[in-house]
Amino acid sequence: MIKTDELISEAISLPADIRALIVNKLLESLNPTTKEIDEIWAVEAENRVEDIRTGKVKTIPGEEVFKEIRDKYNL
Repeated sequence: MIKTDELISEAISLPADIRALIVNKLLESLNPTTKEIDEIWAVEAENRVEDIRTGKVKTIPGEEVFKEIRDKYNL
């Protein structure tokens, strides 16, 4: 059986796209998703995009959000 440090070394030497695939599969194995939950989140994401498109919600630029956080916490 391959040792952990050897496995990590081999994995690191792989191309980035293969490493990303491995990471994704490992994360899925730790926190398996269900099709039903994925579908619910997909609908929610579409609803949120539509709310932005129609002007139902107002977006706030990231710079403004981070400035408010820095100001609030004196960072």
